[in-house]
Amino acid sequence: MTLTRRTFTLATLALPGCTALGVLNDAAAPRDTYALQPVSSAGQTRRSSRTLLVLEPSAAAAIATDRILIKQDPLSVTYLPDARWADTVPKMFQTVLIQSIASSGQIGFVGAQGAGPVPDAVLLTRIDAFGVDRQADGTFLARMSFELTVLRDRDQRVLGTQRFATTLAVADDQADTITRSFQQALEALLRQALPWVAARVG
Repeated sequence: MTLTRRTFTLATLALPGCTALGVLNDAAAPRDTYALQPVSSAGQTRRSSRTLLVLEPSAAAAIATDRILIKQDPLSVTYLPDARWADTVPKMFQTVLIQSIASSGQIGFVGAQGAGPVPDAVLLTRIDAFGVDRQADGTFLARMSFELTVLRDRDQRVLGTQRFATTLAVADDQADTITRSFQQALEALLRQALPWVAARVG
């Protein structure tokens, strides 16, 4: 497992007014940046000639951001102040799906919209959970849940729908710890999801 990490600082501009300056200073604060890595599949099977289009996943507004979600209680939505994902969660998840499915060697071509040949099948993804919850006892749980649907492109027939979900205990609320927990959760779920997708695509 390898997590890419980099820091960045946005250029600051002198703007009048305390409110504008406060917003600008917040935007200019350096944040460590993390990216989830694709999952390698063991025991590859024969590659088919099928093509698969992976659409950008849908997600609630609280998830569809590049910020790392951490909920201190069921009714609040907050984010780690000094860390971010390398892209919005849906776009990052789409990239990981494409790279993971392609590396499995089971499908002839896997790509995003606007790239490659006309697809035989389309993969839809809905991300339902992608964050960390603080429990009543002060411990933390990383939650990841998504639903995959495979459609046959020529007639939009649903070839299958399956939900994949897991939770992992997180030792603390530090960005390094949380992002590594997300990587572990992703690896566990995609090792279930990849053969399921390949079987639906045919």
